[in-house]
Amino acid sequence: MDLYDLVELREALPEENLPAGAVGTIVHVFHRPELAYEIEFTDEDGRTLSSVALTPDRIRRVWTDRS
Repeated sequence: MDLYDLVELREALPEENLPAGAVGTIVHVFHRPELAYEIEFTDEDGRTLSSVALTPDRIRRVWTDRS
């Protein structure tokens, strides 16, 4: 997965009020201490709802026409 890819949650994050399947954008890639991605979740108006660092096993890439 790369910067600005769309991803969806494999499972809900109740502490962030995000359901399983919520779609967000990778805004940063961490390589240390382990691979993780900062994912930004927004509402329909583009306002940030949450920004969370997640390991690859917790998300999956959403394929679009541009991918």
